[in-house]
Amino acid sequence: MAKKETKKATKVVKTKETDKIRNMDTAAIEKEIAELKKELFNLRFQAAVGKLENTAQIKKNKKQIARMNTILTERANAAEAK
Repeated sequence: MAKKETKKATKVVKTKETDKIRNMDTAAIEKEIAELKKELFNLRFQAAVGKLENTAQIKKNKKQIARMNTILTERANAAEAK
């Protein structure tokens, strides 16, 4: 008789983008926002000229900047509440 093999469930834990940002300090977040804004400017310029191939990158950058600003606002509100 053949033995029945049992599969063990392995759980893959993915860290969310917001969790990665929350682990960063405030100065690093502000630095990253500045870099993303520069990149967003360049992407918009490329889009205007017609050289941009991946137009979805503009939306991704805007969302990333918004996430980071949201976390900075959360931290500011938490500091005021103390």
